[in-house]
Amino acid sequence: MEQTQERRSNTAMTAGLVLACALAALFGFLYFNARQDIDSKSVDISQKTKELLLTNSKLDSIAVQLDAKIAEVQALGGQVEDLQALKAQLEQDKKNLVNSKSVSIKQYEGKIKNYELALTEKDTEIAKLKEENAVLATQNETLGTENNTLKTEVTGLKTDKQALADSVYNVGVKNRELAEKVTLAAALKAMNVNVSAINSRGKERDGGEYKAKRVDKVKVSFKLAENPLTKREEKVIYMRLLDPKGNVVSDMATGSGTFSFGGNETVYTSKQTVMYDNSGQNVDFVYSRGSSYEKGKYTIELYSEGFSIGRGTFDVK
Repeated sequence: MEQTQERRSNTAMTAGLVLACALAALFGFLYFNARQDIDSKSVDISQKTKELLLTNSKLDSIAVQLDAKIAEVQALGGQVEDLQALKAQLEQDKKNLVNSKSVSIKQYEGKIKNYELALTEKDTEIAKLKEENAVLATQNETLGTENNTLKTEVTGLKTDKQALADSVYNVGVKNRELAEKVTLAAALKAMNVNVSAINSRGKERDGGEYKAKRVDKVKVSFKLAENPLTKREEKVIYMRLLDPKGNVVSDMATGSGTFSFGGNETVYTSKQTVMYDNSGQNVDFVYSRGSSYEKGKYTIELYSEGFSIGRGTFDVK
């Protein structure tokens, strides 16, 4: 009887030990799996963190390059609106990278490639600006030398004083045009501004001096200079006709109005929209005042896109 009870007791102890070992093995297996899952998630989070930091670092590098390009283009007199817009988009992408809960690194890799491509394309434009500025500087130096030579000759050419004065004036105009082009780079330029008179029968006269009774309309003709930096698109050109007293000839009923120039509202006489094609195209303004012209010197001023692009004069006797 005692042996039977002892055997039962040993059997129970053995079963308990087996159960304890099984439970220990189960808990060990569950712990190992949980630990593996935690380690895997930690590695995943660490990898994503590294990718975010690397992406942000690349965006910071592109931002620095964009700032340098903007400064360089401004120094060369070029337009920087597209670069400034690109910089604004870059700053927004950086904010989204930091603040967004779900970020696609692959999507940002595509954005970075687009930014890098834009920087490369801008390098080509900068090279063109530098080449253009170098040519303009050479031309400006040449014109400056010619100007000095003409001034020296004035004292010995009194009989041709008026012709010399006109030459000096033309050189001065060219100097100013070159200086403006260096600064404005892509602005339109009206060349060879000429004013002719049309009488009531439609006959056109040239020369720059006209009798008042023979002036029914004035025709302003000029050439738009070729400029590879200027966009080929529609351009609005404003024409201002100033009378001998400096007043703007205008009539809102015949198409006159105002435009912004130098931060101020400026009255114009007439305007025209032309498609600039960089071919040295000719442009004509025909203006009918509807009343007689007083005697004196009249001035023609031409503007486009916020810049003064040319001027001319004619006399009414």
